Amino acid sequence: MHTIALVFGGRSSEHGISCVTAGGILRQIDRSRFDVVPIGVTSDGRFVEVTGDPEHWQITNGLAPHVPDSGDEIILQQSRLGQGKVELRVVRDGGRIEHLAHIDAVFPLLHGPYGEDGTIQGLFELWDVPYVGSGVLASAASMDKDFTKRILEGAGLNVARGVVARASEPRAAVRERASSLTYPLFVKPARAGSSFGVTKVDAPEQLDAALDEAFRFDPKVLIEQGVEGREVECGVLQGENGQAPRTSLPGEVVIGEDLAFYDYESKYFGKGTVTIDIPAAIPEQYVAAVREVAARAFEALELEGLARVDVFVTGAGEVIVNEVNTMPGFTQISMFPVLWENMGISYADLISRLIDNALERGVGLR
Repeated sequence: MHTIALVFGGRSSEHGISCVTAGGILRQIDRSRFDVVPIGVTSDGRFVEVTGDPEHWQITNGLAPHVPDSGDEIILQQSRLGQGKVELRVVRDGGRIEHLAHIDAVFPLLHGPYGEDGTIQGLFELWDVPYVGSGVLASAASMDKDFTKRILEGAGLNVARGVVARASEPRAAVRERASSLTYPLFVKPARAGSSFGVTKVDAPEQLDAALDEAFRFDPKVLIEQGVEGREVECGVLQGENGQAPRTSLPGEVVIGEDLAFYDYESKYFGKGTVTIDIPAAIPEQYVAAVREVAARAFEALELEGLARVDVFVTGAGEVIVNEVNTMPGFTQISMFPVLWENMGISYADLISRLIDNALERGVGLR
């Protein structure tokens, strides 16, 4: 029996969805194999003791749950019980410190900055404890859409044309660089997920407002030229025993005419008309190309564990990488687990597989 810490919540704008993911995993994790210690991360970054009741961590009345600021603080300390063991202690009322658990691995369910960007992965490395997902450098590079594009281009993969803008530079300079792109454009924070701060821009006079919205989430922003094609998503799992990554059949989110694009509210709160088609309705000859590009992106970024690779497939059959997510949405209705359910891997088995991968990989340089 292994003891697994689920870490969720966090400091990013995706705090609530991280908590919903935790509820799904608490509900489905194999309790015959894993003891679970839930650890909440508050919006200001404190590690606190929280309930493991999955019903607590679900969307209620249209509101996502959150980690309470009032929880007893958890202290994390490297143990001498052996490599890969970390002791958790909790600070009770009056400052009394009690032993909570020894953990064998961590499943970080954090999305966005301070969770998916290499920061908390660095902490796990310092603890010498195994964890689910990619390492420090791969997580950081994949979180930053600008650096993701640079690495993928260097590996010979196609990405959308775009320019980078920073909050500190004159808007005139940004508008001048953006003038080389063809409308419509998509303006997005460079290091945020779940479509936070993303705006579709159909004309130059809309650009400044879109930048203002994106800069609310990140001082670094990507302005990308829209791609004419179908956007499809492919799940990737790390290959076993040194084998090539395993890819799912691609899926497609189909939005109705009442939505401009697949935004945060439509992903998680039922806004607009949305259906998910698996497999995606693309010509059969393009399916293999999508899966190959997803696997190549996984390897180019040196990812581990899992990823979801989002691509565009143009009418000419060109596959253009849009984004790479190292900790994709993981609720039971999220695209990543649904893709693998279609491949015969249940949500519960997917959880077990990812934890097993982390335990087998161990710690240290690799």
